[in-house]
Amino acid sequence: MTNALRALAPLAHWLLRIALASVFLFHGIDKFLDLSGTAQMMDSMIMAVLAAVLETGGGALVLIGGAGNDLLTRLGGLFLAPVMLGAIFMAHWGQWRFAATETHPMGGMEFQVTLLMIALYFVFVGNAPLRPNTD
Repeated sequence: MTNALRALAPLAHWLLRIALASVFLFHGIDKFLDLSGTAQMMDSMIMAVLAAVLETGGGALVLIGGAGNDLLTRLGGLFLAPVMLGAIFMAHWGQWRFAATETHPMGGMEFQVTLLMIALYFVFVGNAPLRPNTD
């Protein structure tokens, strides 16, 4: 069983890629479909377009980079990190839980911090091959 799992380990990066990309592609495309509503929420059309581009582009680059392009993977993560920092500091700061509350109607920052850490993983690691444990 362990050998079978070890044989699949080089493909495990796809689990993180798909999880991260699906969230950002969904939210980025959603922003493009309602730019005026997003701009109203963000108080800026420029910020709405920038967020939509970074989310959609970053998600797509993380996926495309998985086919072997290290630079695309790192750029995808780099596009997503500032989006998550903005979300954390502008909407979710101070609440470590998923659920919305009276003081944090957009919910806590637990999920956003998790997405930020996954994006930063791809920035730092890129497509680095897994090194088999030879112990």
